Amino acid sequence: MKPAVFDYARPASVAAALQALADRAPEAKVLAGGQSLVPMMNFRMARPAVLVDINRLAELDYHRVEGDTLVIGALARHAALRASPVVRAACPIMAEAYQHVANGPVRNQGTLCGNLCHADPASEMPAVALVTDAAMVLRSARGERRLDAAAFFRGVYETAARPDELLVEVRVPAAPANQGWSFQEVSVRKGDFAIVGVAATLTVAKGSVAEARIAVCGVGPRAARLRDVERSLTGRPAAEASFGAAADAAAASVNPQEDVNASAAYRRDLVRALVRRALAEAGGRAG
Repeated sequence: MKPAVFDYARPASVAAALQALADRAPEAKVLAGGQSLVPMMNFRMARPAVLVDINRLAELDYHRVEGDTLVIGALARHAALRASPVVRAACPIMAEAYQHVANGPVRNQGTLCGNLCHADPASEMPAVALVTDAAMVLRSARGERRLDAAAFFRGVYETAARPDELLVEVRVPAAPANQGWSFQEVSVRKGDFAIVGVAATLTVAKGSVAEARIAVCGVGPRAARLRDVERSLTGRPAAEASFGAAADAAAASVNPQEDVNASAAYRRDLVRALVRRALAEAGGRAG
């Protein structure tokens, strides 16, 4: 298949890119890695009137720690983040989740910001963004605004980004030293999107859970935090019995879809098994 006819813009500055989006919204799409957008165009699932190619904008290719926050620019590639000691130190759950993401060629081209904007419900990084309370920095010719991850993801391939906005940066609070983490996933093949993925962090104080965060992907129309399950864990002993009860509650709380890869019942069982496994590993890693 070949894409429908489209115009192509390659701006030399962020301001020019924002103006190009403003001029052609809502018919414009941003091209960064293109690992999801281009195949969708080839299958005519996406038909943008114009592609705004931001790959010339080197000022958006960065990741660094600012104070207590890991900041990641729009052109930071998956491969760079996966290999980065900065990411491993500041956000170990992101580094661990990257062990499940795609393959070398896709990681070399694809970007974290592009992945988040694509919002595939089976993708790992939206779950990581949710469990870390990441903030999305959106910029347009009209100005800039920030949204937390919970408000950003809305549905299948749907986010709160407006047609003329560019996700210029993701800001992730650095993990505290006493926080444990785990990312667990089952997929058809290594590197495929998740049948079910679970991201979990735990902070433990005097043997009890001080804070729990759990997010799932591959279950429903978008990645989601299991906040009721998190609250049920708080104050309970950081022990197998608590983790098992939380896993049962997690399985009961989801309403998974059925498709060619898995039945709804299988996905629910995976939620139970992976939440239990993730909480046990996160608890073991908690300081």
